[in-house]
Amino acid sequence: MTPAALADLVRSSAVQVLDARGADHAVLPDPVTIERPRNPEHGDYATNLALQVAKKVGLAPREFADELAEKLANADGVVSAEVAGPGFLNIRLAASAQGEVVSQVLAAGAGYGRGDGMTGRKINLEFVSANPTGPIHLGGTRWAAVGDALGRVLSAQGADVTREYYFNDAGAQIDRFVRSLIAAAKGDPAPEDGYAGGYVTDIAAEVLRQEPSALSMPEDERHETFRRVGISLMFTEIKDSLHRFGTDFDVFFHEDSLHGSGAVERVVERLKENGKLYWDNGAWWLRTTEFGDDKDRVVIKSDGEPAYIAGDIAYLRDKRERGFDLCIYMLGADHHGYVSRLKVAAAALDDDPDVVEVLIGQMVNLVSDGKPVRMSKRAGTVITLDDLVEAVGVDAARYELNRYSVDSTLDIDLDLLRKHSNENPVYYVQYAHARLCSLRRNAADLGLEPVENPSLGLLTHPREGDLIRSIGEFPTVLRKAAELREPHRVARYLESLAGSYHKFYAEARVLPQGDEDATPLTHARLALCDAARQVFANGLSLLGVSAPERM
Repeated sequence: MTPAALADLVRSSAVQVLDARGADHAVLPDPVTIERPRNPEHGDYATNLALQVAKKVGLAPREFADELAEKLANADGVVSAEVAGPGFLNIRLAASAQGEVVSQVLAAGAGYGRGDGMTGRKINLEFVSANPTGPIHLGGTRWAAVGDALGRVLSAQGADVTREYYFNDAGAQIDRFVRSLIAAAKGDPAPEDGYAGGYVTDIAAEVLRQEPSALSMPEDERHETFRRVGISLMFTEIKDSLHRFGTDFDVFFHEDSLHGSGAVERVVERLKENGKLYWDNGAWWLRTTEFGDDKDRVVIKSDGEPAYIAGDIAYLRDKRERGFDLCIYMLGADHHGYVSRLKVAAAALDDDPDVVEVLIGQMVNLVSDGKPVRMSKRAGTVITLDDLVEAVGVDAARYELNRYSVDSTLDIDLDLLRKHSNENPVYYVQYAHARLCSLRRNAADLGLEPVENPSLGLLTHPREGDLIRSIGEFPTVLRKAAELREPHRVARYLESLAGSYHKFYAEARVLPQGDEDATPLTHARLALCDAARQVFANGLSLLGVSAPERM
């Protein structure tokens, strides 16, 4: 019985209690919260349902809990249900009921843990979206790992997810980049407001290789040539870096297309028509204060050029016209102002601001030998995605970036991630999977293949129960990770599962030794190990991290 199945059982039993008293079922949460007690002596699972709902139906929590315990005690698979404290309910399951989790994992395989809570939702997930003026820095690398994992987690709950990269190929930063390329091609220093680093020199040289006469062209033509070729080269490099990192996108949306297609002009006209814009001091302003902003924002500047927010509004409208009912933006730490700006954009379009969701990621720092690592060999001023991968590898980088809430600043210890020991979190989890693969190979060498209907009720050892309950939590972890947009929950869960497995392995011998014959308990424990191996593989896959069979 999984925690989800137990939650359904507790809820249905609570419905019976309420029916007997003529009370409304609407007071019951769905799903009911089921947790593992900190002290295993208190039971296998616990619920605080009585504390949540008793007073709403005119009962004392312990009274409601007593009646609920009586209903549960007669349910199949439940050994006992005991009231504790002010109204907590501690529940013990029969070994056979807990063992059902193993059967479910083995039957579902790679599908175990997946749900359908987001089926029918069409989600646009925009992340990374770094300007094509340089390699992806560590902040963008964090989003490359977390955004890709979040997309996998949302898809695992049934959502139709489109991963999108907003290609910022318009604006002043592009002009600065192009002027930097031209300066490098001439052998001149970078402009004061330009970009420096070996990558600029490399791209400038490649532009000249493809267009040998570029420097001798008239100024406008020269600028356009370096812009066209240089940005294409930079963007190709960005996409290649992301692909090597295991992050691929369904859509690369070009900001320039919003201006070239007239989308910005059309949305501005719409805002004028619906009264959201007003004219003042030679510019068109959006009434953003009506939607909670601290001041109104300029949409069309006094020189007639659109401000950046005009593109934001046109881009959101484009997403909505493509049928997305939720648009998630994953932005850097310096973009807090965009939270209200994007919600205002939705409101200005007479849309629901809740179709916009903005996640803000904090900074990432590298540390080696206890000291900050500050300089990239190629980018010059920042550490890049490729620098991190070169230092620790794709798996360690992706896993470490996914271990923490994006709300927190992250210090990556390069020395730790290079270690092949349990101190290294990704090694700790991958090693558990590899050890399980080795166990199955050793079993095959002994002629022990998986059997149908193993006697899972024999799994009564405390460490077996701990491991089964850990495995059973996986679907709930995935549901929460999707609902809260927190893929780090998957990584932390896998580490907890690895701890449960390593303790089980130390105390419960699986394979027969010497002249011993395999017993039904042998096959039951092998099935438990196969289930654990499957969950490790499923969880690592959601993080975009490999599950090695040998280490």
